[in-house]
Amino acid sequence: MNTDPIADFLTRIRNAQKAQHPSVDIPASKVKVRLAEILKDEGFISDVRMLSDQGKKILRMNLRYSSDGEPMIHRLKRISTPGCRRYASAQDVPATSTGVEVTIVSTSKGMMTGMAARDACLGGELICSVM
Repeated sequence: MNTDPIADFLTRIRNAQKAQHPSVDIPASKVKVRLAEILKDEGFISDVRMLSDQGKKILRMNLRYSSDGEPMIHRLKRISTPGCRRYASAQDVPATSTGVEVTIVSTSKGMMTGMAARDACLGGELICSVM
């Protein structure tokens, strides 16, 4: 039984990159699909597809690597956990202007990057950071 599906999502990506896999398959949910879309929009992964395996929906993400084989994602960190939720107001949402680190925030308007949440003046739960 998986009590934290977002942590499982992040761990599967970490493990696949450590093993230099070209793609990773993850059981799909609306939250995981949105997280994968954000990672694709920010350039951390190359493609996201929804597959069906024996009636179960699977999310297949193609991982990106640099020309020398280094993964594009250097660090995935879970911020808010089921045991200790972390929230931030619109002014306190981490927003990096360099584009190197991206914070993903769950707001009342859906999941978005920290920069998009700040621009929309929305606070919310800090899900994870990706670098």
